[in-house]
Amino acid sequence: MTATVLGRWEPGSPEWHAARADGIGGSEVAAVVGCSPFESRFSLWHRKAALVGPVDETPEMEWGRRLEPAIAAKFMDEHPDLSFDRTGYTFAHEDRPWQIANPDLYGDALVEVKCSRDGLGWGEPGTDEVPIYYRQQVLWYCDVLDAPGAHVALLVGGNDYREYYVEYDPAEAAELRSHVERFLDTLERHERPDIDDHTATYQTVRELHPDIDGTDVEVDDLLAARFTLARTQMAEATAAEQYARNLIADAMGTARRATWDGRPIATRQARGEGLPYLVAGRSLPALDDFHPTTISTLTEQDPAA
Repeated sequence: MTATVLGRWEPGSPEWHAARADGIGGSEVAAVVGCSPFESRFSLWHRKAALVGPVDETPEMEWGRRLEPAIAAKFMDEHPDLSFDRTGYTFAHEDRPWQIANPDLYGDALVEVKCSRDGLGWGEPGTDEVPIYYRQQVLWYCDVLDAPGAHVALLVGGNDYREYYVEYDPAEAAELRSHVERFLDTLERHERPDIDDHTATYQTVRELHPDIDGTDVEVDDLLAARFTLARTQMAEATAAEQYARNLIADAMGTARRATWDGRPIATRQARGEGLPYLVAGRSLPALDDFHPTTISTLTEQDPAA
């Protein structure tokens, strides 16, 4: 094994955070690369610089934490021949102490446990088709622990258990290390990343400036125009979406679901005795899926498009 044991702490505890403070854990790698839906490069940089606090636990994170032992137990039941005697430890690579691993199960195999509400982004069970940010996480763990691959145990919707396997890719792992080394270098040189469009970046900026002092700040033309344009486009997009929603609800009548080319576009649902309401499909077609003349006709003829 190429790793040393730093300790054994409850995930999320002060000791656990302290052990990861000067390094990058598997769940943070995707933020460095810019692939994480949970954290941005900007927000991670400020956390590592101790300028903002740890990420607040969301309801999804809470339930993932609560369900993790049950999913892990299911995996062990499915693989009684495997022992996991090194579970719960925090590891660091012996030559790269900034490379941290906190696998959910570790022993005869390396296992990461995940939950998903709807399974979007996951491929067929038994494959390596997991979301890119989870792939980067387990590759990071494999690189730290010198593992040939990692199992991913997934629970979808509370009752659909699946397993995946991601083989270690040394070239991909080396690329991740290169990204992380450059990121850590910016921390050393106090060069913060650029602002991006991630919601975590907005939350970080809010935490950096928690007070209101009553002064005015004059911004330049470009920033003022950017903000005004974005707000205008958002209002126009909201109106266009409502118009399309009205049209498709009318076209559906009493039907439960609207489809295009066999794919669900929208579903009508109701709570209790309330009136049905429209829910957009979770995986809508891409605009490139439609014939170009359809899009051009829509743009030319529909004032709300």
